[in-house]
Amino acid sequence: MSVDILLRLAGMIVLGAVGWWIGLILNTRLPVTYAQYIVAALGACLGFFAAPGLTIRPVRWIGERVRQIPSQDLLAGTVGLVVGLLIAALLAVPFSMLPDPLGRVLPLVGSLVFAYLGITVALLRHKDLLEMLGRAPGDGKGSKKGNYVILDTSAIIDGRIADISHTGFITGTMLIPRFVLNELQHIADSADVLRRNRGRRGLDMLNKLQKDSTVPIQITEVDAADVEEVDAKLVKLAKGLGASIVTNDFNLNRVAELQGVRVLNINELANAVKPVVLPGEDLRILVIQEGKELGQGVGYLDDGTMVVIENGRRYIGEELELTVTRVLQTVAGRMIFAHPKVD
Repeated sequence: MSVDILLRLAGMIVLGAVGWWIGLILNTRLPVTYAQYIVAALGACLGFFAAPGLTIRPVRWIGERVRQIPSQDLLAGTVGLVVGLLIAALLAVPFSMLPDPLGRVLPLVGSLVFAYLGITVALLRHKDLLEMLGRAPGDGKGSKKGNYVILDTSAIIDGRIADISHTGFITGTMLIPRFVLNELQHIADSADVLRRNRGRRGLDMLNKLQKDSTVPIQITEVDAADVEEVDAKLVKLAKGLGASIVTNDFNLNRVAELQGVRVLNINELANAVKPVVLPGEDLRILVIQEGKELGQGVGYLDDGTMVVIENGRRYIGEELELTVTRVLQTVAGRMIFAHPKVD
């Protein structure tokens, strides 16, 4: 028997009994038998049809809302509620000694007022409260505040975050929101072959991270339900949790920085750790293709940096000794311009 049917039967019994009791009260105006049976039948019908709407649906609705509340807000609100109720309990005794009706009403009113004030003040000052408790938002453990980062879809698909996590540069908990995982699954199910392969690569990298990473990884259910776009959800979630975002997405990087969210861009990190090459230095490069301009050749350093070789087209397929003439830093990375030493 399903839970829905059980709840309907329970609601029918409970409200039927309530209707029977109300029928007893009405026996002064109607014959007792008719009043009891009529009201009991109405109560039973109401209980049968209304029980799921009064039990399962509200519980599910509350559960969905609770999952969307950041854990630090939930913790702060609970602490504030407990403190408010404790203050109300201390004041209930002197309130109850007042003459009626104040003695009966004020304890209840005081409980409601101080509970509301406790929750409100705790939420407004939740950062200070969490620092006092020594807890980090979103992980439920005793780690330090701000000691975690959020991974976006591009960083997971890129895969270099797995190697970075082994180096010790990331020391906190890596958070993966459920909506990012859902986006990866959606990409992996795409009809487009390239897009599908990227999604599957992201899921494989996520499995690798969970198995091999030296940094704690947590999939969080915290969501920004009022925002549709994944990037906007990430920014709002990072702001709410005080987290940083790890990404390769240029647009997400700029939007997050404008809103005061710290961004760890893997491409910028890769460019920053590339060897510094100065004009006048010599290189030995394999020329693999022609360049955009007339007569140019192109080669690459071991780290992927493009080297544009003036008058290098005729040397395609050969290794050349080059002299660096200038280094250009672009949004996409670093470009080196050089000319053959033999010229």
